[in-house]
Amino acid sequence: MAFLPALVLLLHLLAPVLAGLPDKIYGVNLGSWLVLEAWMLPAEWLAMGGDNCADCSQCIGSEFAFAQAYPDTVDATFKGHWESWFNQPDVDKIAAAGINTVRIPLGYWIVEPLVDRSTEYYPRGGLQQLQRGLQQLKDAGISAILDHHALPGVQTAGQQFTGRCTSDVEFYTDYNYHRALIWTAVMTTLSHLDPAFESVIAIEAVNEPIMDATQTPGYGDFQQNFVKVVRAVELILGLPVPGVQLDVPVTTANFTHAVESVCGATQLADVFTPEVIKTLLDAVPVLLELAPQLAVAALFDTALPAAPCNAKHEPLVTNFMDVNWQYNSPPNPADAALGPQGYDNHLYYSFGGVADPNPDAYMTSICNLNRVQSDAALGNSPLWFGEWGLPVQFNTTDAFLTMWADAQKLAYAQGKGWIFWNFKVEESALAGDLAREWSYFKGLELGFLTQDPSQVHNASVCAPYVNSTAAA
Repeated sequence: MAFLPALVLLLHLLAPVLAGLPDKIYGVNLGSWLVLEAWMLPAEWLAMGGDNCADCSQCIGSEFAFAQAYPDTVDATFKGHWESWFNQPDVDKIAAAGINTVRIPLGYWIVEPLVDRSTEYYPRGGLQQLQRGLQQLKDAGISAILDHHALPGVQTAGQQFTGRCTSDVEFYTDYNYHRALIWTAVMTTLSHLDPAFESVIAIEAVNEPIMDATQTPGYGDFQQNFVKVVRAVELILGLPVPGVQLDVPVTTANFTHAVESVCGATQLADVFTPEVIKTLLDAVPVLLELAPQLAVAALFDTALPAAPCNAKHEPLVTNFMDVNWQYNSPPNPADAALGPQGYDNHLYYSFGGVADPNPDAYMTSICNLNRVQSDAALGNSPLWFGEWGLPVQFNTTDAFLTMWADAQKLAYAQGKGWIFWNFKVEESALAGDLAREWSYFKGLELGFLTQDPSQVHNASVCAPYVNSTAAA
């Protein structure tokens, strides 16, 4: 921040340099595209056939409930939503705004073979939409983070962002951890072998797990396995993984055969644990089912490892919510790192518990924020803020929202950067004033956000709020 130049420089110098990531992330989330959250588009959701209710578990308030209610038409209905909510004009607006990164919330059901259709209900066809959108982003020179936003079994109760509003949280089980690892293997493979995925720079393991670590048993082991699955795929592809080398030759030009060959012969137990091997073998039939749909011939015939079609790729950045997201002795994701890794924090003042609901309290809090420093002390660096916005808990003015945007951007730029929630929200009578504080596009239009995302209106906006202790 402007008032702590020496500290910011030190943090920048100490943070690991991660290949593929921009020097500073200036991003937006593509929320409500491939994981729909009805609160962000209330009029469209009603027109689709959904309900808007206070408790989303008691109505058609999620993708799961919608697919269960409309099994014969859900795929066509969602295809219309996917194609209208995010398309080429949106990509053009994102590029024109100087945004260099998007974070794409995804549900596990986008990998359709993972869904148990006897008990789980979700629309089909999302993976082809992701491929289409990634190609458009690639053509525009915009990097992408694939965010596993909605996990098998649901990772947090009562939230539309999990795809199913329920109090029955079952992600933290061996069965669903394993399904999430298969998803990870598939996404890693596609990120390296599908040309449309070339702009993918990172995969995020779990969006917003339960904050109380006593309620997430096994999560530390999952973090370890998540990283190892990503690196195992990359080793088979012949990509350089720092500090480790594959101990068996890859002699086939068929990727799925290469997986089976390596898993049957490797003694590299630090990476290819029994769970990782089982995950990769279980991913093979999934990839074989998806490849014809996506027209990814490389899954069947690519020169490995001498001249892989993905030779220009660096290893992906593995990405976790930071250790301070949880309390009650959480596992530290830094302990799982193998190769490039980054950390994500989300900060919303509008839900309470951060600062008193008034402008001075908000500004004092954000201008003395120390999350980048506290995370770095625990090895969680580089840190970026993967979700934030302008909403507040009180009636506010345009002048304050301009200050509020500046102060947050300065605070989050102490780390690796920021990703605004959301690129847009619905503008309708039913949505009311929602876009004013939640839409990046609207924030630009109203002047709260600068046309150059690296700039602010007032670099000294925090000067009156910095306390002497923080300044020291």
